[in-house]
Amino acid sequence: MTTPFPFTAVVGQDDLRLALLLNAVSPSVGGVLVRGEKGTAKSTAVRALTSLLPKVAVVPGCRFSCDPASPDPGCPDGPHEGGGGGTSRPARMVELPVGASEDRLVGALDIERALAEGVKAFEPGLLAAAHRGILYVDEVNLLHDHLVDLLLDAAAMGASYVEREGVSVRHAARFLLVGTMNPEEGELRPQLLDRFGLTVEVAASREPDQRVEVVRRRLAYDDDPAGFAARWADEEAAVRQRVVAARELLPSVRLGDAALRQIAATCAAFEVDGMRADIVMARTATALAAWAGRTDVLAEDVRQAALLALPHRRRRNPFDAPGLDEDKLDQTLEEFAGDDDPDPDGDGGGPGGGGGQPEPDEGPADDGAGAAPPEAGEGEPAPGGAGEQSPVRAAEPFRTKVLSVPGIGEGAAGRRSRARTEQGRTTGARRPEGALTKLHLAATVRAAAPHQRARGRSGRGLVVRRDDLRQATREGREGNLVLFVVDASGSMAARQRMSAVKGAVLSLLLDAYQRRDKVGLVTFRGSAAEVALPPTSSVDAAAARLESLPTGGRTPLAAGLLKAHDVLRVERLRDPARRALVVVVTDGRATGGPEPVALASRAARLFAAEGIASVVVDCESGPVRLGLAGQLAGELGGTAVTLDELRADSIAGLVKDVQRRAA
Repeated sequence: MTTPFPFTAVVGQDDLRLALLLNAVSPSVGGVLVRGEKGTAKSTAVRALTSLLPKVAVVPGCRFSCDPASPDPGCPDGPHEGGGGGTSRPARMVELPVGASEDRLVGALDIERALAEGVKAFEPGLLAAAHRGILYVDEVNLLHDHLVDLLLDAAAMGASYVEREGVSVRHAARFLLVGTMNPEEGELRPQLLDRFGLTVEVAASREPDQRVEVVRRRLAYDDDPAGFAARWADEEAAVRQRVVAARELLPSVRLGDAALRQIAATCAAFEVDGMRADIVMARTATALAAWAGRTDVLAEDVRQAALLALPHRRRRNPFDAPGLDEDKLDQTLEEFAGDDDPDPDGDGGGPGGGGGQPEPDEGPADDGAGAAPPEAGEGEPAPGGAGEQSPVRAAEPFRTKVLSVPGIGEGAAGRRSRARTEQGRTTGARRPEGALTKLHLAATVRAAAPHQRARGRSGRGLVVRRDDLRQATREGREGNLVLFVVDASGSMAARQRMSAVKGAVLSLLLDAYQRRDKVGLVTFRGSAAEVALPPTSSVDAAAARLESLPTGGRTPLAAGLLKAHDVLRVERLRDPARRALVVVVTDGRATGGPEPVALASRAARLFAAEGIASVVVDCESGPVRLGLAGQLAGELGGTAVTLDELRADSIAGLVKDVQRRAA
């Protein structure tokens, strides 16, 4: 077994080290989410934490790590004698792979023995192994939704429940949840994000001396892991001793009314949802005082607790950048400092709530609005529309209609298109391929019933064999690859259309985020097309690329379609189960390259021939409309919607629904 990298040898990352140590002092803080770019020692620091945790007393032979002082009365390996002797072992850190199955996480029942013998033969999963220890999820933002749901349930109840056709097992599952992620690969669901007590942002140092020290220590560890660990053993022991001392001091730390008022005022000022932030801040501030060897919580503890506990809770939508306004934080803490009389009605606009420092709005509202000629974009027009124009801001996003891929897929779990998944409603049964995960009881009984006499059945029991078992087939929803192909030519800038177009694409991106899709962005303008963003789970990155998208030039529609087709071909090799939905945002004109219309038509038929689902968002406006986007949709084998029809609450949509019902 490889010697773990010493925690004290991790260079820099002060916030990360502090957040992990606070959880070691007080596990009730609720865990840590570590966000940062690749190669910043996120996983190294987390794995090194276990060497600082005190040993855990457990009941001998209990697979669920029951505490001998107060064993779980419902433990599947129990009942245990309370107050009996126990053994101690090091605290565990259990890693949950992002591709793990549900049974690997929660455990599995032997269905065959449960039906035939009435025996609860249960094999514990990772949640049982992590009880009273650390559950670590690397790349937690890539975890499948059904595993996220199970983690949320266990974290909320402190227990794991395994249900299989009326046979159930429950066991305690209280663990410290630690996750690492690279935001470029996508964000977390808000429900899981809120379950992490603290969050820290890490980045590689730009200081040459510190980078040199990182490389030096890493090379020394690779050359001689045991010798390297021995050189840091004394410092490691000192930190471990300090953790133990802080744990012993923790019950004596006093959280006064003044500190509580500061905590409540800070959470209110930053408009966090719910009360979990207040509780986490209180526990973190108490742990900070114990770590410093104090019995009173000071204002500096509250400030540090806010910086660790609030950034991931104050985000209002998926495209807001995480972080905390430290000036606003200091203003709030100063206003509610001291334990004299509280300010009457001092909660409202004082700490930065309505007026303190409004952001200047530099929107282009009166920059030529209503005065631009019909075919000229705003900015600096060039002859023939070939000049590049500066990016315009997107209009306000809105809730869009659900766009889905027809048919039934088998891709990763999500919320867009119909698919055969492990979760969802039962639609049939089949013979299991490999381990049985979802038993179809009725189909199993029907398969076993004709053979009971031949198997010598006597009495009331049903004789079930492996060949009789049937796996339930279920239908749920999958996430798709939504590939946006956006026309950024000069014609799109006419009549200030680009702002509305960006607002529509931003709305579709928000919808893709909520439905757990991957997204990609192809743009075309001038004489060529480019992949502005390869397929990724980071909807934030797509929104940023869209915001900075310039317009101008001719309309090489064929180049855009061919580039999108090439992106899909490569992505099918990487992820063949994930189906694609192509969203072409254009007015349908084709003016770039030789024979632009014919070439665009041939490119569109490639999508239709391969059965690729597509939607054309028709951006044409004005009293005279050519209907080119509708023709393009027909050649793609898809459908066309206008910007107005894209809205979920549009009048046009309601009228169509009424007409459909009447028909």
